[in-house]
Amino acid sequence: MRTPLALIGTLGIAVLAPVGAGAQHQHDTGPAPQRVGTVQFATSCDGAVKDEFNRGVALLHSFWFSAAIESFDKVLAKDPACAMGHWGIAMSWWGNPFGGFRSPAALASGRSAVEKARAAGPRTPREQDYVNAVAELYKDYETVDQRTRILAYEKAMEQVAARHTSDSEARIFYALALDQAALPTDHTYANQLKAGAILEKELPAQPDHPGIAHYIIHSYDVPSLAPRALEAARRYAKIAPDAPHALHMPSHTFTRVGSWQESIDTNLASAAAARKDNAASEELHALDYQVYAYLQLARDGAARKVLDSLPPIAARIRQTGADNAAPAPAGFFAAAAIPARHALERHAWREAAQLEVRQTSFPWADAITHFARALGASRSGNPDAATPDVEKLAALSAALTAKNESYWAGQVDIQRRAAEAWAAFARGRQDEGIAMMRKAAEMEDATEKAAVTPGPIVPARELLGEMMLEAKRPADALVEFEQSMKKEPNRFRGLYGAALAAEAAGDAGKARTYYARLVELCRESGAPVRPELEAARKKTNEPTDPGPRPRRTSHGLHKPGICVWSNWFKTSVTRCG
Repeated sequence: MRTPLALIGTLGIAVLAPVGAGAQHQHDTGPAPQRVGTVQFATSCDGAVKDEFNRGVALLHSFWFSAAIESFDKVLAKDPACAMGHWGIAMSWWGNPFGGFRSPAALASGRSAVEKARAAGPRTPREQDYVNAVAELYKDYETVDQRTRILAYEKAMEQVAARHTSDSEARIFYALALDQAALPTDHTYANQLKAGAILEKELPAQPDHPGIAHYIIHSYDVPSLAPRALEAARRYAKIAPDAPHALHMPSHTFTRVGSWQESIDTNLASAAAARKDNAASEELHALDYQVYAYLQLARDGAARKVLDSLPPIAARIRQTGADNAAPAPAGFFAAAAIPARHALERHAWREAAQLEVRQTSFPWADAITHFARALGASRSGNPDAATPDVEKLAALSAALTAKNESYWAGQVDIQRRAAEAWAAFARGRQDEGIAMMRKAAEMEDATEKAAVTPGPIVPARELLGEMMLEAKRPADALVEFEQSMKKEPNRFRGLYGAALAAEAAGDAGKARTYYARLVELCRESGAPVRPELEAARKKTNEPTDPGPRPRRTSHGLHKPGICVWSNWFKTSVTRCG
């Protein structure tokens, strides 16, 4: 069913005007975008640059960093003594606070901007405080680890907000600093709740401020808090419809609550805007969220069309210049995740086992393909073929540990454990496989997903539920599926697995409920029809699909396909034409 936000994808695309950027960023020429929200950031700079400075800060709040640099460059061209123009450039070179990796070139450019700000001489104590705060992000970056610098920046922004109580921008940037410093293992969500409270207090006075809506979404981007962000999610794209990230960011919340059509619509808009901005990583990031949503609605034809479009987009990923909301690592992640999701969500195990490995500079992105290949090999009955990929996952996790990338080392280790568990299970060592799979699920439950992804490639607890079903332990499987759905609601595999488990466990009422939810969720699935969905329709006395037929979707008219299917757990799709 389409939601009231179904037309959100129409906002901002037709009038999007690509923005040129400084520092090695290539764009089409054209007028600057206007609809980026309303910001009032007081400075001591020449009054003639006020509007351009505010626009730069608005772009900064929507993580459109290349365009923000261009605005701040324009400010400095008119007022070379404006130290805050250099502050804005330094903030822009830091990039997405949740993006992780920063290139040495970006760090050097950011520190250079700080030095220029100090050389220009901030004219007020407030401006001096802002410059000193951003300096913490770059201070001794060659020898001081990033986490330490992030915490130092958070403390500095706390002091800026405390010293300048009439400055709402200080509070908004402090809230973002709190979110950036939050640990994915802290399930008290202390930082996020504190940031959310600050932002919600600011919202009534500044309803068109892009940063407030944006950072509320980030503050509540965890399963238990996501419903709190729905209002902000539905506002943000309207506040700044010319910013690609503003069109994408609502889907973080929509994914968390399982509102798949809203996620599709807003990511269609975001991908189109990113395409016009020649921002390949941003486009791929939106497409990853889009495909994830398509697959939950069993709109496999639409997902396939996106998959087929990837190669020329991935070839344009930039690794130099000012990043926007989605830096190069996010692009490489999406380029690996989309084909893996497309195979695994359809239980196309042989297809997953044959995915092509592409090596990048980011081991946690490369791990996705090895995980999918290993899982596909074991679940299609060839666990020995999974061994090289399991070993590669172990090596990638060790490499990340050596680089002090503990979060991603842990995520890859979860994938390694899950892949190894299914290999053991496929070899007949069921108890061992279940124990290993349970450990992987517990590890995944102990952390939160990164902003780079809509969710795990496959939730570990969902995989545990499937393993329990194959082990003929349906009551135990139902427990795992229901637990997984608390964190990952409205997933196709979660609902179908829960329905199968309930039915096998003798709970006919629950089985009917989950089958009915799946049928309603996939009301507009189209061709090819998954056999699971056809089975669910029969269970609920819904009309089954009459056969392959043309169907109009958000991507246009799809022609009928021919698919040969087999057992859900064993092989699923073997041929689609």
